[in-house]
Amino acid sequence: MSANFFTRFKSFYFIGICGVSMSALAEYALSLKKKVGGSDRDLSGAGKLRSLGAEINSGGTRALENYDVVVYTDAVKRDDAELKLACRLNKQIIPRGRFLKEVSSDFGRVIAVCGCHGKTTCTSMLASIFRAAGKRFGAHIGGNAAGFGNFYCCGNDYFITEACEYKKNFLYLSPDTAVVLNTDPDHLECYDGEEDLKNCYRKFAARADAAVVPYGDPTFYKHPKVAKSQNNMITFGGRGGDFCASDIKNAEGCYSFDLMAYEKNYGNVLLRVPGAHNVNNALAAAAAARAEGIAFEDIKRGLEDFEGVERRMQLLGRLNGARLVADYAHHPQEIAAALKTADAITRGKLYVVFQPHTYSRTKNLFRQFVSVLSGVRRLLVYRTYAAREYFDDSGSALTLCRAVGGSRYGDRPEDILKFISSAKEGDTVLFLGAGDIYFIASSLISDSVKN
Repeated sequence: MSANFFTRFKSFYFIGICGVSMSALAEYALSLKKKVGGSDRDLSGAGKLRSLGAEINSGGTRALENYDVVVYTDAVKRDDAELKLACRLNKQIIPRGRFLKEVSSDFGRVIAVCGCHGKTTCTSMLASIFRAAGKRFGAHIGGNAAGFGNFYCCGNDYFITEACEYKKNFLYLSPDTAVVLNTDPDHLECYDGEEDLKNCYRKFAARADAAVVPYGDPTFYKHPKVAKSQNNMITFGGRGGDFCASDIKNAEGCYSFDLMAYEKNYGNVLLRVPGAHNVNNALAAAAAARAEGIAFEDIKRGLEDFEGVERRMQLLGRLNGARLVADYAHHPQEIAAALKTADAITRGKLYVVFQPHTYSRTKNLFRQFVSVLSGVRRLLVYRTYAAREYFDDSGSALTLCRAVGGSRYGDRPEDILKFISSAKEGDTVLFLGAGDIYFIASSLISDSVKN
């Protein structure tokens, strides 16, 4: 379908248009002067697209009749009324991942970032590096990055994108440079076990001219023929990676390090975002940028210019003097990294509010969630954000809460307020999760200001 895709079709309708990825893809279509419309149950994020000319509704209409192509997000179920209407009308129907593939075909070279966690930060770091280098590029980002938002385009020489593992969507892409940040188990409901997931990571890496992979990851090291040639693999992290960090220093949660590449020191990098895990994200971004020919001085400047992403250790404000911080962490490894960062920036007590994201993830990684959360002294587990799923008690927030000793359960904002009522100056309240907990936390601050 890729041949002249955006020449053949003049109008696009997105079911689930306000999602962070879908809205970015819709914005790209708008940048091509295409007619764009769509629907979403939650229209809170529709403002920008509407200002650019998109016609957006809350669903339940026949608006898609007037469009050539219907794009749907994976959150949309097969019995969705609009999707069924599109089928009856014989519309050209494609999933979000396939549309992303078509967008990538509009660019000269593609850099795609996958992995269970860190994708949005690493993708945003790459965008910052390419801007520092003065390159003409587009970026599709799974969050709102400072200076970029979720979509940015200043030319078509390069396309920097996240590549999501859900339903194997990342295998739609054939990047020139592939970045695999990690291969931890996630979205296992879409795979035939962990080995199937790892095989897909190997396929993704094998398609690229250059594959940036974690140093020492057995997913790749046990399979030396994973890539077109062993020479296409570039490793990052650890002490022996092709790109690694030395002289790492912590200054109030933010880190500096010497950037080492193939045993040569290319100077000190001072990150402006907190968290030791971001050193690894920076190394992966540096390796990918260098694979695309970016100079080390531009890599260093881009990393130091990077200001972060919304919902990544983001300071929301203060309540009774305590800092309220939000992080997107929803996988056990991400939670561990966020907790470590929060500990580093907290002088007093740390309060944690965690909202599980989907029943299947909680169920599949139950032991890991219990393990990482059991070390939290002040923990409230908030009701599950179901997203696309139906209730499953075995993977519910209440079941998880009961398994974590000493934790509380809440399903109303009032429960959170009661939990953090004793937090004061010097304390930190950390909100974790990829669901609506961010907006709940933001509203708590807003309401406190009004009162």
